[in-house]
Amino acid sequence: MEAKILQANLLELIRRTSAELPDDVKRGVRKGLRKEKKNSTGQYALQVINDNIIMAKDKSQPLCQDTGVIICYAELPAWCDEKTFRKTYERAVVQATKIGYLRQNSVDSITGENSGTNLGPGSPSFHFHPAKGKSLTVRMMLKGGGCENMSTQYSLPDNRLGAGRDLEGVRKCLLDAVVSAQGKGCGPGILGVCIGGDRGSGYIAAKETLFRLLDDKNEDKRLAKMERQVLKEANELNIGPMGFGGETTLLGVKITHQNRVPASFFVSIAYMCWAFRRNGIQMSQSGKISRWLYES
Repeated sequence: MEAKILQANLLELIRRTSAELPDDVKRGVRKGLRKEKKNSTGQYALQVINDNIIMAKDKSQPLCQDTGVIICYAELPAWCDEKTFRKTYERAVVQATKIGYLRQNSVDSITGENSGTNLGPGSPSFHFHPAKGKSLTVRMMLKGGGCENMSTQYSLPDNRLGAGRDLEGVRKCLLDAVVSAQGKGCGPGILGVCIGGDRGSGYIAAKETLFRLLDDKNEDKRLAKMERQVLKEANELNIGPMGFGGETTLLGVKITHQNRVPASFFVSIAYMCWAFRRNGIQMSQSGKISRWLYES
């Protein structure tokens, strides 16, 4: 594939991810809007959110001024090597930043200097895997700083919560995280959760669950049951959109698990805001996009 074709495809992926919410998230917002009491503050907040979604797509402008951490997962076939893809994606990021699809959002942690290009150590955040077939698959997510600040990690047992090393203890952690957020992080939110792993792998796996569709079902029946339970209980807390009260505190809960060492039991939570910006494409070696992964 010619580099300019790949760069153009990646630029369009960035544009759509920044400006257009995926269909499953739009359905979740509209469902929440129907649930809120008429003329309530919660209904008003969700109506503003819904209007924002429509306007951002119409104007091809970022859904939120904080375009967040740029997270990219790429499944590379034999014809696309990691070095080439990384350089091409970075060029697309610089171009998207110049156009305005992305905010100048990458700051040196030591000097405080903004690169102005969204490039720097760890920015974007790349995750590479070999493809099973001949197509190049790229998924990306823009995770804002507000919701990232609400992400958290628990170590069980937790005496404060009375949470032991079991699924009931995990449930208590998830609800505590929602109560602690109190609408911060731009709720209604979505929880990506990993039970187990170590402190690093747990957070990575928790974020990866956010690539699932909101209305899918967990293949693990135990975790599927917990996802439904936590979603129901969280939405009964009357925290509501932006913490204004109401029935739509969360839009979804997605849980995975990893093995752990006997001495540790971590519960890692990646909190995502309503501006749940993720999208993905599959493309052939000729450069043709055969599928948009989150569009009907």
